[in-house]
Amino acid sequence: MNIEKDKVVYFHYTLTGEDGKAFETSTNSHPMTFLFGHGNILPALESEFEGKKEGDQFQVTLTPDQAYGHRSEEGMQRIPIKHLATKGKLQKGQAVKVNTDKGMRDVTIVKVGKFNVDVDTNHPLAGLTITFDVNVEEVREALPEELSHVHVHGVGGHHH
Repeated sequence: MNIEKDKVVYFHYTLTGEDGKAFETSTNSHPMTFLFGHGNILPALESEFEGKKEGDQFQVTLTPDQAYGHRSEEGMQRIPIKHLATKGKLQKGQAVKVNTDKGMRDVTIVKVGKFNVDVDTNHPLAGLTITFDVNVEEVREALPEELSHVHVHGVGGHHH
């Protein structure tokens, strides 16, 4: 079955930077899933899946404009520690979640103070050219509920 609009795609990937060093991989875990044609993953990555089928392997390199954007200096902010959803010992370079008026947001700690932390709100991969090595594991028809919700439902059903 070819990948086309409204198909559910299961895939494994390894994400590397320009130096070839892996940032993350799904190969030792469950495959990633998405509903093709609904913008649930990076558009430039999604377009590479079109027409592929189970067992296909491919590689795609994305520029910062196609991936997570360019780094912004306005991304540096000082926030009170009490606004962090992450509790416990905090350290430089740690990824944490912050409660904002727009919901939870992922940030990276730049400096830890007594009452505040300086954080970088840029995506950790912002400004980088990245490469995805992809293995298509499975392609199936989407369930009616998945189509109405425009995303894939996980193992054991859907949890909103």
